[in-house]
Amino acid sequence: MLKGRIIKALSGFYYVFSDGTVTQCRGRGVFRKQKISPLVGDYVTFQAENELEGYILDIEERKNELIRPPIANVDQAVLVFSAIEPEFSPLLLDRFLVLVEANGIKPLICISKMDLVTDDKKAIIEQYAKDYRDIGYDVLLTSTITENGVADLLPYLDDCVTVVAGQSGVGKSSLLNALKPELELKTNDISTSLGRGKHTTRHVELISVGTGLVADTPGFSSLEFINIELEDLSTCFPEMDRLSENCKFRGCLHLSEPKCAVKSALDEGSIPAYRYDHYTSFIEEIKQRKPRY
Repeated sequence: MLKGRIIKALSGFYYVFSDGTVTQCRGRGVFRKQKISPLVGDYVTFQAENELEGYILDIEERKNELIRPPIANVDQAVLVFSAIEPEFSPLLLDRFLVLVEANGIKPLICISKMDLVTDDKKAIIEQYAKDYRDIGYDVLLTSTITENGVADLLPYLDDCVTVVAGQSGVGKSSLLNALKPELELKTNDISTSLGRGKHTTRHVELISVGTGLVADTPGFSSLEFINIELEDLSTCFPEMDRLSENCKFRGCLHLSEPKCAVKSALDEGSIPAYRYDHYTSFIEEIKQRKPRY
């Protein structure tokens, strides 16, 4: 019996890294019967006759898992959002942040394509960066053309498993190529008619960068709050989560309840109004969600 970690899944095969070698494996039939699918990032027990004929026998308990992209045991998510082309969207960023926070994954915000912005646009982006830093998030402003900020990302990747995620066309693969040029990951230009890029990554694979592992994923194809309940949403907004201890009522949703610390902070301007607006729109979305059976 051998132990290792799945670093790639492709066409029904799982590539398991163990003691410096990679073994091509298949999953046992029992996994299909139990409706369990091995995921990239899984720690597994396997047996193998050689490096091309292995079988996964058991999957260790996961600390977290994402469905789209399919990956497990993630420590960190680098959320790449372009300053322009496509336009920076704090609403979409907050949606990503909620999904990442709900899965117990540490987020790092990376705003790309800073070489393309005008001075006026740069000031707007820098204000957003300040807002998110004040909340407690790390924010990097980068350009793969000028290479500004790219090297600052490397220390964050050490000794952990990182998912690089974000809208298509924001430069995720370009960023990884800048960090590790030998990867030569395929990149696509933005479609001028659609204002967004096409997905260039077709499968999930963990790539060694520095002393860490990085997944260049096909992107979040689902951004719905499927598993987040109303009472849990504010815990995914760190600034609200901290303040909620001072609300008069436990379980306060920070909507119309009296003596709400979050609403007071909003009135005082210590919480960005757009963050609160996004929170209330997500609340409505969860309320409208079809019940699961």
